[in-house]
Amino acid sequence: MTVKNYSFGMLFLFLLIFMIGSVATDKNNEAANTTEERNTMAEQIENYIKNEPNLNGAITGISIRSASSGKKLYDHMGDIRLRPASNMKLLTAAAALAVLGENHTFSTEILTNGSINGGTLAGNLFVKGKGDPTLLPSDFDNFAKKLKESGVNLIKGDIVADDTWYDDVRLSPDLIWSDEHWYYGAQISALTASPDTDYDAGTVIVKVSPGNKGEKPDVTVSPGTNYIEVKNTALTSEPSVEEDLTLKRVHGENTITIEGTIPVGSAAIKEWMTVWEPTGYAMELFQQSLKKEEISWTGKVKMEAAPSDAEVLYSHKSMPLSEMLVPFMKLSNNTIAEILVKEMGKVIHGEGSWEKGLEVIETELTKMGMNADSLMLRDGSGISHATLIPPNEISKLLYLVQNKNWYDSYLHSLPVAGKADRMIGGTLKNRMEDKNVKAKTGTIYGVSTLSGLVESESGEKLIFSIMLNNLLDEEDGPKIEDKIVEIIASQ
Repeated sequence: MTVKNYSFGMLFLFLLIFMIGSVATDKNNEAANTTEERNTMAEQIENYIKNEPNLNGAITGISIRSASSGKKLYDHMGDIRLRPASNMKLLTAAAALAVLGENHTFSTEILTNGSINGGTLAGNLFVKGKGDPTLLPSDFDNFAKKLKESGVNLIKGDIVADDTWYDDVRLSPDLIWSDEHWYYGAQISALTASPDTDYDAGTVIVKVSPGNKGEKPDVTVSPGTNYIEVKNTALTSEPSVEEDLTLKRVHGENTITIEGTIPVGSAAIKEWMTVWEPTGYAMELFQQSLKKEEISWTGKVKMEAAPSDAEVLYSHKSMPLSEMLVPFMKLSNNTIAEILVKEMGKVIHGEGSWEKGLEVIETELTKMGMNADSLMLRDGSGISHATLIPPNEISKLLYLVQNKNWYDSYLHSLPVAGKADRMIGGTLKNRMEDKNVKAKTGTIYGVSTLSGLVESESGEKLIFSIMLNNLLDEEDGPKIEDKIVEIIASQ
């Protein structure tokens, strides 16, 4: 070999080694950069948790996964069981879609054990509820119109409410007594009614408007019904006095008390208050509807099961479950949550109870791939302070449900950050306007949670579950969650 050829060969070998080394270095740098990005997210979150004063003494559970692979990217106390608040509804909705199906509806039937002849129904008239939480006063009006159209002017018999589709346990096991008169603590019955299209079944809307100084404020109850009595001892104060009204329903009664002051010229105060015994409330609305149609009856209004051979005169069906999920999840409707629990128990085990319904939820979650042995489930809404779920299990659920044929309905039901329309933005309508976030909120005393999906700046979809427990003030939770989501989204 000549010196020239030797020198060229050595040069070529040197260049080859250099190029291979450069490629290897680039790959190492790329891997290091990827690791650094992941570490940066973890470090940012850890630093934020450490330095956020409102988290001192609190428990912070976080789980973050890739939406495409399900790989866990970060967790902080992710396997610790924590109170989920309304993040429990993510589990209830998934189980309901799996068990009942997107097209499941709730029916209400008008039946009789008698016969119609010459404008008279000789026999009893039954209103059988099968769990529909979306019945409005207008639906009871329609029931009465259908009777009138069938020729009925007089019922020679009783008007009977049948709510036996579910059991007679009205309140979920761990409901705090002070929550009982608010809309989120409504009693559960198979025959109930809602005052408006938020579908807070078993409630009325109480509106308090200021009057003249020194006089009682004006009070209206919607729907207008004799089922509710109002005791108003409140007064209208000077404009400079801060509003200080207290509304309560007396336990075991349908008396709503209004105390305190409301200033002249201030906006009206509206509260959704529960009724005691929603079956009776529904029947009161039905009686009013019958009277509108000038249909009278000779017997009593009572509660008992309709005979099995009673004839169905009219059947009303609710919207399908896929549509009902929107007010359920967007507005975080507790009553719909608990009705879904009882409905699952009724459909699978023939018993509309919390016990049987929760058994169904655990079974379905296990089928999906969750570890049900790590869960403590006490209700469907999350209002219980005994319900416990690890953040890693919530993020796992949100990954697993993506391959279900009902996932579009599930995803569509989640609140969308920054969207002003309540039936789109829901409980996130005033949060994270600049982020692509779909997530379920949750709030009970000392607890704030947020779980869902976010698209990062790099275009990657990430699943997260943030569960803050033992806060001194749960109202501090949303800004903390939003900051953590901001860190996640910045990746």
